[in-house]
Amino acid sequence: MKTIKIAGVPEHFNLPWHLSIENGDFEKENIDLQWTDVPEGTGKMCLMLRDSETDIAVILTEGIVKDIVAGNPSKIVQVYVESPLIWGIHVAAKSNYMTLADLENTKVAISRLGSGSQLMAYVNANNQGWKTDNLQFEIINTIDGAVEALTNGTADYFMWERFMTKPLVDKGIFRRIADCPTPWPCFVIAVREEVLEKNPAVISKILAVINQTTQEFKDIPSIDKTLASNYHQKIEDIQEWLSLTQWSQKPLAAEMLNKVQNQLFQLKIIDKKGTFEDIVKTV
Repeated sequence: MKTIKIAGVPEHFNLPWHLSIENGDFEKENIDLQWTDVPEGTGKMCLMLRDSETDIAVILTEGIVKDIVAGNPSKIVQVYVESPLIWGIHVAAKSNYMTLADLENTKVAISRLGSGSQLMAYVNANNQGWKTDNLQFEIINTIDGAVEALTNGTADYFMWERFMTKPLVDKGIFRRIADCPTPWPCFVIAVREEVLEKNPAVISKILAVINQTTQEFKDIPSIDKTLASNYHQKIEDIQEWLSLTQWSQKPLAAEMLNKVQNQLFQLKIIDKKGTFEDIVKTV
């Protein structure tokens, strides 16, 4: 049995992994796939890959591209979710901010430096024609930290996946004032280079198993009820999310990588671009 460590956010996108593990699909291939939930998100997972705390990360495209360019010894082996991530832009329910324009030159809560919540704050600012140099950040680590920061005013707004944050909106803790979809596929699968070199056949089997699961995922009986129950969501929100979400079984295309890098470079999030070979490896 080959042990492989994998990390991802505790969100509905990753239920296919948990189902495959519970069903013993990886065990049948002689693989002990050990999952770790990382509520802190992309910035933390980049560190885990660098420190060999995980072998694989299911991670935001823009975050891992940025970190590989900055020297993370990992490669993107596949796109995991093809559709964009819809980032909700949230303020405290009682906040005086009513429109997106009100948030210019205010402080944004981010999970950590290099996280998706930070990178998308740059994308959003650029979309709005704001000066990205003026962005101010408050590091809050997790959604609970964001609730605290927005409620007590140490930060003014918070960007996070719209559906995962919806229960906080429904409870009257946050108010969502806008959405900001990623201009690229949202999640990719990244693997440490050392693991890829030593165990390419194992990684290939893992991808084959998860791709089979994601292909059939929407057809699983009552999957909407399972998702709603597991992730504390309203059934109608999950049904809308399912209709908008498209998993992928394909590698990251060179054109899409160029698009991501060009935008990150334009926003000064990266100061150089990597080659396709530096960043992507097909197994």
